[in-house]
Amino acid sequence: MDMAVIELSRLQFALTALYHFLFVPLTLGLSFMLVIMESIYVMTGREIWRTITRFWGKLFGINFVLGVATGITMEFQFGTNWSYFSHYVGDIFGAPLAIEGLMAFFLEATFVGLMFFGWDKLSKLGHLLTTFMVAIGSNLSALWILIANGWMQNPVGSRFNSETMRMEVTDFMAVLFNPVAQAKFVHTVSAGYVCASVFVLGISAWYLLKGKWVPLAKRSFTVAAAFGLASSLSVVVLGDESGYALTDNQKMKLASLEAMWHTEPAPAGIAVVGFPSVEDRTTHFEIKVPYLLGLIATRSLTGEVSGIFELVAIAEDRIENGIQAYDAVERLKLDQKNVAARAQFEEAKADLGYAMLLKRFVADPRDATPEQIQQAAWSTVPNVPVMFWVFRVMAGLGFFFIAFFAVAFWMASFRKFTCDTAFCRFFMRSAVWVIPLPWIAIEFGWILAEVGRQPWAIEGVLPTFLAASSLTVTQLWTTIIGFTLIYGVLAVIEVRLMLAAIRKGPDRYHKPKSEPETPDGYAPIPAE
Repeated sequence: MDMAVIELSRLQFALTALYHFLFVPLTLGLSFMLVIMESIYVMTGREIWRTITRFWGKLFGINFVLGVATGITMEFQFGTNWSYFSHYVGDIFGAPLAIEGLMAFFLEATFVGLMFFGWDKLSKLGHLLTTFMVAIGSNLSALWILIANGWMQNPVGSRFNSETMRMEVTDFMAVLFNPVAQAKFVHTVSAGYVCASVFVLGISAWYLLKGKWVPLAKRSFTVAAAFGLASSLSVVVLGDESGYALTDNQKMKLASLEAMWHTEPAPAGIAVVGFPSVEDRTTHFEIKVPYLLGLIATRSLTGEVSGIFELVAIAEDRIENGIQAYDAVERLKLDQKNVAARAQFEEAKADLGYAMLLKRFVADPRDATPEQIQQAAWSTVPNVPVMFWVFRVMAGLGFFFIAFFAVAFWMASFRKFTCDTAFCRFFMRSAVWVIPLPWIAIEFGWILAEVGRQPWAIEGVLPTFLAASSLTVTQLWTTIIGFTLIYGVLAVIEVRLMLAAIRKGPDRYHKPKSEPETPDGYAPIPAE
């Protein structure tokens, strides 16, 4: 396989995935914030909360449509760009995607129309239920997608069938309750809640600075501050749980994001800063906090965190053992009743994927030289500098959001909304500029997860370079350029619609009976 085709296929999927993931977090978070806002409306009966819910619901709808449109494209790519991946693991990987479509996507699609057009046709509780079902559907969709992705990171509950030459499910419950998938789900949805909270808080702060729609802005600011503080704390706590999951399931990813070239005496320290070098395989100007990595990764003072060199040595052993499995598979192709080949395969089958790494360097892994085996073993190390810095930016932003929402929660608790102090004005302006930061952290988190899995499409099972379709460089460049242009147009449309809705502000609302009626029974929200 031409490596240019592989890299361009990866680039195309990365571009479409990164673009799609601009919409998903906001959908996840806004859906539950709408539930909170509408619940307050149902409990209090105050029309201002109905107006607030409808206003943020309009922005949710714009984002939701773009998220659905860009997500469909991604699923088609498994057939167009990654056909061998689909053939080899489709029986397992396809099941969560199918369930996501049947259970979650259709649930969203059924209730989202009722949510937007049922305000005057459903009871208060009935409409709140539809909003809740949209939120549940959105988060269930994320659950099944992340179960599929978690299986790619940790392929439990499956086995290789030497007769069909494909992976098959052996325990679907193991796939469903995969610890990597569960850790990824709770961490990802919490990040989505943070994203939506920053979005609502930033727009509310802009309204307060401008003196526009102040009653809406104050209440939205308060909800976002409380929801965001809880979510940002959850992100950090659940991110720690994700790191703990790496210790057992993806040791190379953990070592790479810490640029830990050699195993350290327990408990290992965590590098705050440093400059990893791939050429001399060391980290320069490293500053470490003692013991912290050992505590995070092993939950103990005695647990060991393996270094890259030691993991590469283990990979060499697994490649050599995998060659025995590969040899057995080739013999079983000729005679499925070969008892000796069957026994040999059963003994070494866990390492079959490692032997397939050699296909990048030699046509038949059984003919590999020691140098090629060593080369294949080092190919299991992902891009260490990228992993190191992407993780630190993501983690740094995570702690920043805790402080940011703590200040916002304090301001909301003591009603510091009037911007009559320099600090208040500074924070409100900062809240507007902070809006893009959650997306940066989330996109970096996706890069960390996917780059950290390389060179595997399925960890330890299927190398990425074997998973692609037989395409040409010209075909890939054509689709990359086409997708970029189409998505660029969609991005402009999205931003313009969002900005137009924000500038327009909320629609008019029914006034309370205690206030005098205007001829049409409506009045705009006062600007204070």
